[in-house]
Amino acid sequence: MAVTDAENPLLGETTCGSLMQKLQEIWDEVGESDEETDKMLLQIEQECLDVYKRKVEQAATSRAQLLQVLSDAKLELSTLVFALGDKILVDIPEKASGTIKEQLAAIAPALKQLWKQKEERVKEFSDVQSHIQKICGEIAGNASELGALAVDESDLSLKKLDEYQVKLQELQKEKSDRLHKVLEFVSTVHDLCAVLGMDFFSTVNEVHPSLDDTTGVQSKSISNDTLSRLAKTISALNEDKKQRLHKIDICPYGIIFILQELATRLIDLWNLMDTPEEERRLFDHVTCNISSSVDEVTMPGALALDLIEQAETEVEQLDQLKPSRMKEITFKKQVELEEIFSRVHIEIDPEADREKIMALIDSGNVEPTELLADMDNQIAKAKQEAHSRKEILDRVEKWMSACEEESWLEDYNRDEHRYNSSRGAHLNLKRAEKARILVNKIPGMIDTLVAKTRVWEEARGITFTYDGVPLLAMLDEYAMLRQEREEKRRLKDQKKFSEQQNPEQEAIFGSRPSPARASGTKKMVGPRANGGSNGTPSKRLSLNASQNGSRSGAGDGRRDCTKLASPSNRVSISKEDAASHVSGTDPVPASS
Repeated sequence: MAVTDAENPLLGETTCGSLMQKLQEIWDEVGESDEETDKMLLQIEQECLDVYKRKVEQAATSRAQLLQVLSDAKLELSTLVFALGDKILVDIPEKASGTIKEQLAAIAPALKQLWKQKEERVKEFSDVQSHIQKICGEIAGNASELGALAVDESDLSLKKLDEYQVKLQELQKEKSDRLHKVLEFVSTVHDLCAVLGMDFFSTVNEVHPSLDDTTGVQSKSISNDTLSRLAKTISALNEDKKQRLHKIDICPYGIIFILQELATRLIDLWNLMDTPEEERRLFDHVTCNISSSVDEVTMPGALALDLIEQAETEVEQLDQLKPSRMKEITFKKQVELEEIFSRVHIEIDPEADREKIMALIDSGNVEPTELLADMDNQIAKAKQEAHSRKEILDRVEKWMSACEEESWLEDYNRDEHRYNSSRGAHLNLKRAEKARILVNKIPGMIDTLVAKTRVWEEARGITFTYDGVPLLAMLDEYAMLRQEREEKRRLKDQKKFSEQQNPEQEAIFGSRPSPARASGTKKMVGPRANGGSNGTPSKRLSLNASQNGSRSGAGDGRRDCTKLASPSNRVSISKEDAASHVSGTDPVPASS
């Protein structure tokens, strides 16, 4: 071992050589033997070797550690590059060169950037996968039971991230579709509950508490179970709606769900009982759905139980009032029928008809609708018959008016003071002129009436009666009375002419005694409209008219409408049978 004796001027400190020189000096001064000195030098040399050896081992260990660190760094670098994929924004050294520390220094920046990218990528994966896990949990219905999510860091490539994002978008779309379907189902349940009068909140809470309107839209359950239960609830509500509208179903409380049947019964009873429109409008919410399908019934409360109970109560009340109301309606129609016959001067027996109607209603052997339909049919036939008689009756009225004028004219002609300048004399004179014109038309009126009446009778095979009297018999008797009156007037005119001739002859030939007039011969006054001889239609021809109906006052001289019997009680009378009721010898009072 080389020993230097001088100090190292560069280091300015003690060197191994200086120390060995100092040690030799000490040994020489002490007087150590050469053997001891060599022995001690060998010991020192051995100790130095041990130190160097230890240092070499430490250096080797440090180098191995650095190499391991470099290897790990390279491995981590390649792992990160593989995990992050090809699209990375970090410059990686292509080939390592230089010392180990230089190589580590070259890799460290890239490795740091890759770690940063990995953290960012892991966060992105975690976010996407968390959303996927949450939506899957919502669909499965166990979102509250999901645990922490672990991201697989072996593949953090953008391609994998894109796959997760595509899956997330699909799930988001499915969630949106499910949410829309849930909201649609909830809306349907709301509408059905409104129509049925049920509590919407309790109904949807039974399906899932999140379906309440007070919760947010995004908080509503979209699970398969919720959708299935909503569908079942809607199906049950629709079936309930169908039963209440169409079918009969006895509920535990004994209520009959049959709204359309109740509406039909209500309308039938209203029509039967002639219920006023304002009373019917109170149940418009019931009758408006009488022909609606299940889907068309959307009005809130339209099928509520209280509404159905209200309709049932109304039907029960109407059923109780039906007998008495039926009597009122049928009697009203009977009065209408009697008025029609009275206006056209057809005699009927109203009392018998009313007793018959009362007996039918009390017996319950006839349906009210059939009875009213029969009454309406009778009224329709009566109107037809009235229409067929109208032309003849109008001519009868004109004939009777002419007869009244004829009666007035005769009274006027017998008035010796008719030409006096009294008040209204000129009006009577004008009336007399018009009356004479009208009276001259009476024969033509009679002929026309007879012709039309015969045509009417031949067409129908029955006798045309006026207040129970055959019209042709009335016309024939009037014609005979008129002929008798004309004959009397002719004889009277001849007698007057003869009396006028006698004074002239007496003046020429002298007077001679006139034959004595019989004490019983007086001026005969023929029967009139009120019992006179003017030839107006005879009251006797009305077949006891005083018993068949009332007559108008003497002011207008016409007949009032009389009460009539139903057509079913009338029997066609031949002209010969009708004429047999008229006696040619009895006094003939004119109709009033």
